[in-house]
Amino acid sequence: MSSLYRLSASASALALLIMPVAAHAEEDQSRSDIVVTASLATDEARREIEKRPGGVDLVDAAAFEDKVAVSLRDALAFSPGVYTQPRFGQEVRLSVRGSGISRGFHMRGLTLLQDGIPINLADDNGDFQELDPQVFQRIEVYRGGNALRFGGSTLGGAINAVTPTGRTAPRVELRIDGGSFSTVRAKAAAAFATERGDAYLALTTDSSDGDRAHAKRDSIRFNGNVGLRLNDVVETRFYAMVSHINQDLPGSLTRAQALSTPKLSLPGNITGDQERDIDSIRLQNRTTVDLRGGQLAFGAFFNAKKLFHPIFQVIDQNSDDYGVFANVDLAGGDGGLPWELTLGTQARFGKINAKQFVNVRGDRGAPTARTENRARTINSYGELRLIPITSLTLVAGGIYTSGSREIDNRLVPARSGKADFDLFAPKVGLLYQPVQGVQFYASYNRSVELPGYSELSQTPASGLPGFTAVGPQKAWTVEIGTRGQLGMASWDLTFYRADLKGEMLQYAVAPDFPASTFNAGRTRHQGIEAGLDLALTPWARLRQVYQLNDFRFRRDVQYGDNRLPVVPQHQYRADIRLGTDAINVTPNLEWLPKGAWADYRNTVRAPGYTLFGIGAEARVRDGITLFIDARNITGKKAIGDISAVLLATPATVAFYPVERRAFYGGLRASF
Repeated sequence: MSSLYRLSASASALALLIMPVAAHAEEDQSRSDIVVTASLATDEARREIEKRPGGVDLVDAAAFEDKVAVSLRDALAFSPGVYTQPRFGQEVRLSVRGSGISRGFHMRGLTLLQDGIPINLADDNGDFQELDPQVFQRIEVYRGGNALRFGGSTLGGAINAVTPTGRTAPRVELRIDGGSFSTVRAKAAAAFATERGDAYLALTTDSSDGDRAHAKRDSIRFNGNVGLRLNDVVETRFYAMVSHINQDLPGSLTRAQALSTPKLSLPGNITGDQERDIDSIRLQNRTTVDLRGGQLAFGAFFNAKKLFHPIFQVIDQNSDDYGVFANVDLAGGDGGLPWELTLGTQARFGKINAKQFVNVRGDRGAPTARTENRARTINSYGELRLIPITSLTLVAGGIYTSGSREIDNRLVPARSGKADFDLFAPKVGLLYQPVQGVQFYASYNRSVELPGYSELSQTPASGLPGFTAVGPQKAWTVEIGTRGQLGMASWDLTFYRADLKGEMLQYAVAPDFPASTFNAGRTRHQGIEAGLDLALTPWARLRQVYQLNDFRFRRDVQYGDNRLPVVPQHQYRADIRLGTDAINVTPNLEWLPKGAWADYRNTVRAPGYTLFGIGAEARVRDGITLFIDARNITGKKAIGDISAVLLATPATVAFYPVERRAFYGGLRASF
């Protein structure tokens, strides 16, 4: 009851604050002259990202606004090439082209950004639970080497979540939704603008008992930004994000348990009160200067986070991350060869005070480990685009990555260590547009990925956490593809092959124990990323995405040419919207012909499955919409995600069930 009371009180309090702001905005007759609608901003962003010679996508918030979008899985389910599978609550597996494929917790191999500024920690590991899809205006996906303009050098690329401003958001937004498992969520937001400034403020809450035992979650988040036009050429914007997140951990199950009693949580998770609680604050600034033929952008950010994380032991961490960035976009060639140039750099620095204790029913017991971890990551990049003829763009560029990682073990100094890295990742590509709305592309690039704290600070059989030498992961990726729209069809199709050396792979030591990491020899990730939308009639639209994921060892001494575990070879999703903008219903399905392998030996595989759902919306009046989001309506018991192990047996605890049958509904209003 306390979480529901806090949710209701928070939404009511912000609503009271919003009402006088909205009333004042109604009186501002000049606002209609200065508001840039979100759809125009999104269309402009889409044109910009489609200058990339490779797999990119833009997901408008309208694609998931009628879903109970708890995590990035709900928001990116129909983005080609993005593999998103739920574990529980806001914890999902997020992977592109097999990035961080065996990471059994959080995320590696992708650069996450909010409003163009990295939110990854300084060691480049990511934590997506602080990102709230309820406040996004759009999500931009840059797969693989197409993330160069954001300083992304990893295999998976980058995902940039863009929040509204006072010029692109409605004056007032209110939302309430909920349903199964005592789920209740709310949002209240306000936006306002003048000729020289604007502001956007949003408060969101989320509370649920979860669909499994010991899976309760409770969170409150604030997102806001204030923009100032200092003069006709300079604009600066300040951002703030505050998060309070409590998430109980139900943990993984055996294969048989996941398929028969998915509601179950193992006794150790309950008696140890395993959870992951985050309190964080993030401040950032971005300033842009119009160069009359280009743009200069620069800024800085600071993030402070406290993590309380009882699992096999109590992990207690306090971290501070900060950084600066700058980039310039130039264009020229009037009367000659048209060209565009991007140059930029970003520097991130961080420190974590990490402590571990014996887990005594979820509380700190005797201390077992204490380290102070420091990281530095500097990515400097450049990209030149030449346009010899109107329909053809030639692209060349590269990223230079410099990094250091230091583990200072305060309890066992002998287990301390430091590693330094300096690597370069070049890229070439071309983009051909034979007719308006149709593009073909090809590119070849190198990716580099540095190990983070979790990879370098491991716990061996001795039980003494400390520095472990793990090398960087390197890969060369080639991709070809096409995207466009003709008649009733819109498509996005990419074929890629990445040959990796030193891939960072992990395996679960025990169900609640941190995974160990090793550098593999040679591996290969290749596949197909496909999306196809068909406007069948004015009242029927079919949306589809398909992934082929062929990830395997290459002549490995231990594993031969075995497939890598965790990600299934085929995945297909589709929905069909029937109706109009005023009222419609959208059946959907997710199909895995075969599940993924659980181990590197390829001895145990999860079964395939088909899940059915249905959504519906009805516009009550302008600005007010009711919606329904029903999931797994047949109550299918299946396995959605796996933690990789070396050799699986019937007793292996490494499987996460799919979400159980659930029915949600809500109301959203904007004025």
